[in-house]
Amino acid sequence: MALPGSTLSRRAGGAPVSSRLLPHLFLILESDQPLSPSVRMSLEGVDTVQVGRTGQFVAKREGPGGRRLVIGLPDSWVSTSHAVLRYTAPSWFIEDTRSKNGTLVNGRQERLAELGDGDLIELGHTFFLFRDALPTTADGPDLLKSSEIRAAAPGLATLVPSLAAELRKLESISASKVSVVLQGESGTGKEVIATAMHRLSGRSGPFLPVNCGGLPETLIESELFGSRKGAFSGADKDRPGLVRSADHGTLFLDEIGELTASAQSALLRLLQDGEILPIGATQPIRVDVRFLAASNRDLDAQVALGLFRADLLARIAGFAVWLPPVRERREDLGILIAAILKRQLADRAGEISFSCDAARALLLYHWPLNVRELEKWLAASIVLCGGHRIEIEHLPVRAQGGPEMAKTGSPKPDPKGVLRAKEDSELRKKEQLIGLLQEHGGNISAVARALGKARPQVQRWIKRYGIKLGGPRK
Repeated sequence: MALPGSTLSRRAGGAPVSSRLLPHLFLILESDQPLSPSVRMSLEGVDTVQVGRTGQFVAKREGPGGRRLVIGLPDSWVSTSHAVLRYTAPSWFIEDTRSKNGTLVNGRQERLAELGDGDLIELGHTFFLFRDALPTTADGPDLLKSSEIRAAAPGLATLVPSLAAELRKLESISASKVSVVLQGESGTGKEVIATAMHRLSGRSGPFLPVNCGGLPETLIESELFGSRKGAFSGADKDRPGLVRSADHGTLFLDEIGELTASAQSALLRLLQDGEILPIGATQPIRVDVRFLAASNRDLDAQVALGLFRADLLARIAGFAVWLPPVRERREDLGILIAAILKRQLADRAGEISFSCDAARALLLYHWPLNVRELEKWLAASIVLCGGHRIEIEHLPVRAQGGPEMAKTGSPKPDPKGVLRAKEDSELRKKEQLIGLLQEHGGNISAVARALGKARPQVQRWIKRYGIKLGGPRK
């Protein structure tokens, strides 16, 4: 039975989980020291939050019933008594207590302001995110630092309670042979999670990622299942295929929704029987492979449209997880930024800092291309800043509305901005496609190879963008 005031949420791959909607305050980023831990603080039972400067980070409850939360920040730009958050039903308010450098909400100076879900609070060089009603499991701690998260593998760390619960389930089943489908937008980290699961599996074989959309349509089955010498024209030797190459390991089928109907049928037989039949062979070969799959499409919707086999989805999705886009897990931006800096700079990561304008732009941007986009931006910014302080002019955001978004203070994805980003992306894709068609004389197969996509996908894009091909199509 759910607790009073709680909701039951059924997450993909599991039974209903009791969760409560509680207000939270997240310390996302200290711009001068971006490697410092992010912190999640529950505001359950709290009606006052006092924030000021101290020698080191402190967060403790005081007063009768612990209803006052006192936060101390080691930020020299924060005043001794800087700001107070108060709950006056039904809303939370923030008041600047005559601080030297002021209090900003979504990039605007505020003396007194009502807080909304997802608002970005800036005190000195420290950035907080306010969440009004965050789904939280009953066993969640009142305070959690990112440095205290016991993630079993890279890619499995988050401060978002609901996502943390899903990632813990993935850790639990990593050592099993249960097949898993990871769904989410492009760039949300599906391959990172799959790699982490393989590391936890203890399997002796390799982790082998396969871009299903990049497999040539006429060679999909031979690429996956192998072939015997002489099985078809050009088969000059025995080839094991990708499945056998992943024996005793993990085969990661990225963008599985791109597989053709015939390849889906062959994959279904493999999942059912644990055997493959190479093209030209007469005897099946048993394999020991763990399957992980990913898709940026809704596979249930693909099944409803007749584009994906229902029986294959039932076999491949022993457990299914949806990975949220960055705009829906902004609480983790500090963790993501720190992890990317460490990955790109190793021991030199501690030399990087951000100006407040740059940090604000990063935290307010809607990230339509998710973690992959964040990683590319940081890589470029590190080079432009000389490996030290990243300023607003070092971020490649001006053409996409990043600084403008920071100045206007929009805390949530801007519908017009998202639409504009999508339109820009579609325009770039169309221009790229037209350029490749011109370069290859309209040869669709050559264009598909250049893009690393299947020929039918290129044909669908040509139809979508209304591109007229001169002469016969090849």
